[in-house]
Amino acid sequence: MAIDQGIRLLILLCLCGAGWSARAETVPYPWSGSVGDTRDVYPLKLLQLALDKAGTTQYSLRPTDIPMLQGRALAELAHGSRIRVGWGMTSIERESALLPIRVPIFKGLVGWRLALVRKDRTDSLAAVQDLTSLRRFVAGQGHDWPDTEIMRSNGVRVVGVPLYDSLFRMLASARFDYFPRSVPEIWAEAEQYRKLGIVIDPHLLVRYPTAFYFFVNKNDTALADTLRSGLEQAVADGSFDRLFCAHYGQLIAQARLEHRQVVELNNPILPPETPLARKELWFRIGMCATGK
Repeated sequence: MAIDQGIRLLILLCLCGAGWSARAETVPYPWSGSVGDTRDVYPLKLLQLALDKAGTTQYSLRPTDIPMLQGRALAELAHGSRIRVGWGMTSIERESALLPIRVPIFKGLVGWRLALVRKDRTDSLAAVQDLTSLRRFVAGQGHDWPDTEIMRSNGVRVVGVPLYDSLFRMLASARFDYFPRSVPEIWAEAEQYRKLGIVIDPHLLVRYPTAFYFFVNKNDTALADTLRSGLEQAVADGSFDRLFCAHYGQLIAQARLEHRQVVELNNPILPPETPLARKELWFRIGMCATGK
């Protein structure tokens, strides 16, 4: 009888312990702070999908209380304070400071760049046929974005700007000629800032190999393993591609990528560990077409 009671007590203690460990573990992520900014909608859906697929630990996502631009967010992540997960374009420098989850969030489509231009200069880039002719124009970019370093390393002239919102106003004021944006980002931005007289150039596609990853602190290996496991499961069962195409399929079709003049750039800051050989991780034209 005493043994039986002891076993019951042990079971009760185990159940209580299991209930305690199942309590949600908070995962703060950076809040951009820009009114009307929809850039984080898809990454957050994919982040939640990864956590759901992993199914090993219950995590609760929560935005920061204060706005954080990407540069500051990744710096906070490296220091292990305020946030536990962030996302951004990879580089050798970023992968030395942070732990990357090497499954590209946007399937490499962040390296497929269309241009925002002023409405009165819609055809200003129509004559661009190669890198030499692109160098005649001046681009605007975030001053600390990896894109800025990539473009400058290819001899493209770039005005670096500290604040994201300022880039649109400066374009409208003719402080530079065009603002290259990725296919996933550009449509919502063009709509948000159309009152400034900004439109999408219909002619050009600037392309370079790159990846947008989820990053965690180098010491947060448990969260990294969970995210990696969940993302790999989502890739394997097709739910990753379904979410990607549901979110961006129509926008990709609107971009008419196959009809644009392509200018290829080299990416000198692409880490050698980038999984370029894993074809299932990368965007390809036609993958989101009906029936594909």
